[in-house]
Amino acid sequence: MSLYETFGQPLLTFPDSEKSPLSIRAKALVFVDPRSRQLRAELETLAPKSVPVLIRGETGTGKELLARHIHRASDRAGLFVSVNCGAISPTYADAELFGYAAGAHSGSASSRAGWFGSANGGTLYLDEIGDLPLPIQVKLLAALENHEVTRVGAPQPSPVDVRLVAATSIDLAQAVAAGKFHERLYHYLSEGRLELPALRERVGDILPLAEYFLGIYSQRLSLSVPLISGTAQSALERHAWPGNTRELENVIHFALLVSSGDEILPEHLNLPAPLLLIEQFIGRSCAEELAQLKRLLDSAV
Repeated sequence: MSLYETFGQPLLTFPDSEKSPLSIRAKALVFVDPRSRQLRAELETLAPKSVPVLIRGETGTGKELLARHIHRASDRAGLFVSVNCGAISPTYADAELFGYAAGAHSGSASSRAGWFGSANGGTLYLDEIGDLPLPIQVKLLAALENHEVTRVGAPQPSPVDVRLVAATSIDLAQAVAAGKFHERLYHYLSEGRLELPALRERVGDILPLAEYFLGIYSQRLSLSVPLISGTAQSALERHAWPGNTRELENVIHFALLVSSGDEILPEHLNLPAPLLLIEQFIGRSCAEELAQLKRLLDSAV
């Protein structure tokens, strides 16, 4: 983990060597905006504790990076194991999560610890935990409460010491009400909860992140670092960022490649016009009515 100083505030990043193949593409968080500073304070309080943590945030906000920071700050000696629940095979979910004994499958001469066993003494990060099948949710809760797992084909359980950090982009309480998520597992996860705000809700973080991505891509491409013009900065802060930090990274990368001078201008950002942004959130017909109303007001002035 590395901490850089950006705009006089800490920037949390992890080098590529620490990223698993399942990690998110965007690799940085800053804590400049007041909401981010509050989040960091909550994180620092939770990290040293042994309680499970549930991180809720939109896709692309940096939930895995937050989870990695919790693991680092917890001083747990074991590994940080990241698992995308949506990629787990329903057929082999037991074996993937809890492992299997030698001979449990045809052609399997050796045993496997599974994701749970690999995280023994460390942290198991389950991304989009709502995608786990309900039967596996029941077994997961039992393993966490009893501190033991039974590998597929094993005659007896094995003790484990795993801290769970889970993430979701949905409201799990609604999933519980709909019968799609295990209620007791939800309450178990609720001991420690962190809300990671969308990028549009922490405007103070936008420019520090943009500067960071600009520096990273300039270095990788052996280019001089251009300035972000005042008008481009305003455009970045006004944008709604439906793709969050991941989208910001892509926008800055593109702007660096298409800008020809020593300054990035609004046209280099390739952001949609404000009217298009309104359409994204409220629909084309409402947006057209608002645009017509604006024209009438402008003509009356």
